[in-house]
Amino acid sequence: MASGPIMLVPMCLVENKNEQMSVNKKALKILCKISQQVVVVAIVGLYRTGKSYLMNCLAREKKGFPLGSTVQSETKGIWMWCVPHPSKPNHTLVLLDTEGLGDVEKGDPKNDSWIFTLAVLLSSCFVYNSMSTINHDALEKLHYVTELTELIRAKSSPPKHGVEDSTGFVSFFPDFIWTVRDFTLELKLNGHPITEDQYLENALKLIPGLNPKAKSSNIPRECIRHFFPKRKCFVFDRPTKETELLAHIDDILESQLDPKFRKQSENFCNYIFTHARTKTLREGVQVTGNRLGTLVVTYVETINSGAVPCLENAVTTLAQIENSAAMQKAAEHYSQQMAQRVSFPTDTLQELLDQHAACEREAIAVFMVNSFKDDQRVFQKKLLEIIKNTKESFLQKNEQASVKYCQYTLDQLSMALMDAISEGNFSVPGGHNNYRRAKERVEQRYWDVPRKGVKAKEVFQDFLQSQMPIEKSILQADRTLTQGQKAIEEERARKEAAEMEKERLRQKHWEQQQQMEAQNRSLQENMVQLREKLEWERDEALREQTRILEHRMKTQEEFLNNGFKKKADGMKAEIDHLRSTIESMKKSKTPLISQVLDTFANEATAILSIPANLVGKGLKALSSLFK
Repeated sequence: MASGPIMLVPMCLVENKNEQMSVNKKALKILCKISQQVVVVAIVGLYRTGKSYLMNCLAREKKGFPLGSTVQSETKGIWMWCVPHPSKPNHTLVLLDTEGLGDVEKGDPKNDSWIFTLAVLLSSCFVYNSMSTINHDALEKLHYVTELTELIRAKSSPPKHGVEDSTGFVSFFPDFIWTVRDFTLELKLNGHPITEDQYLENALKLIPGLNPKAKSSNIPRECIRHFFPKRKCFVFDRPTKETELLAHIDDILESQLDPKFRKQSENFCNYIFTHARTKTLREGVQVTGNRLGTLVVTYVETINSGAVPCLENAVTTLAQIENSAAMQKAAEHYSQQMAQRVSFPTDTLQELLDQHAACEREAIAVFMVNSFKDDQRVFQKKLLEIIKNTKESFLQKNEQASVKYCQYTLDQLSMALMDAISEGNFSVPGGHNNYRRAKERVEQRYWDVPRKGVKAKEVFQDFLQSQMPIEKSILQADRTLTQGQKAIEEERARKEAAEMEKERLRQKHWEQQQQMEAQNRSLQENMVQLREKLEWERDEALREQTRILEHRMKTQEEFLNNGFKKKADGMKAEIDHLRSTIESMKKSKTPLISQVLDTFANEATAILSIPANLVGKGLKALSSLFK
């Protein structure tokens, strides 16, 4: 695990003591060091059903999560094991083993419900482990799934248009795997062989009838079908026929386990390694280890406060933290790259501005990759201002380096001239002509020196100005020149100085233009990358809504095919609303994005202090790119 610590053994992530949950700071510290994306597999089930053994298999270790050998529940709270993912490069596999449900030693059964809820919220692959068969009793024991609508909220605001908040669960709930241990039945239905998945789907079929018992039995079936569109089943034989060995299964040799059980365990692990998805929140926000740590803290604190965990609120909290970190990461990237690439002083201002543009482009990309839900562009605007200020400090450093180098160069080249002046060598007949030739040699040699930087002309002009009274004194003392010649020479010197001042002002104006154009390019680059991100987010939201619609339509079709017309008809309003939402998203895509870009452009313009005429030209050019 290149981007985080390697865990040799599991560690408690969520402690559950005295019916109060808390996050283990040591485990949280480990998660926060994992910058890789994570695949999170959580397992839940009744206590003493062998959950921990399967998790050890996924860690590819015989020992790790405690198995225990008594009727007491061994695992308390939620334990975590972070290991390198065996088949997904640059991913970490996070294994979460939960305390057994239905432990008689617990006081408050609500505690089980919160453990179950946390496992659902944190995982990308949710494994429910049970014994023997999937029958009415097994489904009754899975009543926790029926409580999810009361224990989880997708959005902070009340649902509208009669669509239940739980409809959105599909967009962020994990895949569902039911593992059945000590399975002794034949996989047959009506005398025909069936697969494990078909066995699960048959068990989840709704029971016909309007009597209370049928309705009650159908509730967990409906919830599983409703919340978990992607389902999988694995059945396992007994690990060994020797009962005494079962109590110490982590100590026995692989050869002592039933070959069929070993193969079934291998199939289970291979499926997880191959198909378990990266943990993703709504609208395609992928979760890293440090993001998972923030979610754990947010959910546990919410539960302890007596409130119901809300995904939207959790994502908002996470976004604030992550966007701040993304902004800092991008700003540091800009500073580091500028420091590495720029050699002071640069020969021209444009050379520095070109490097700035390249580094800024990369920094914005870093921010875009690591940020999400920066809805008001707060952090992007802060980054824009940070980069602007950092660039100005680099410009100042570049000018200082140029002044220092030019001054040093002039001091070296004019040393003989200054010595001659001090010794009075030019205070003789014909001295002015000698002085001019000596000064011209200094000038020629000065301009021959390469890479003097942006202050080369200004420093040399200052040098010439410092020489004007000296030259005037030498000129007046030169007896070989008539008064008329002296007047001509004085006028020539004044014109040279005036022309030099004009050139300095022209250069200053040109540099101001270059900087304004650079600011405009900065705005355009921000807007180009922002537009790409907005389009991706909108497309991802559209795909998410489409997946929900497809799932609900499939559920409606299943209701109709199985004779539950009333339930199918009851879904019409929800399906119509989803269709309307999707159509609205398609139609409003371009106008909404344009509105966001216009708002950002106005706010960014104020930050960058760009003249309106330049902004207008830039936006016109930018808009043409997307026609």
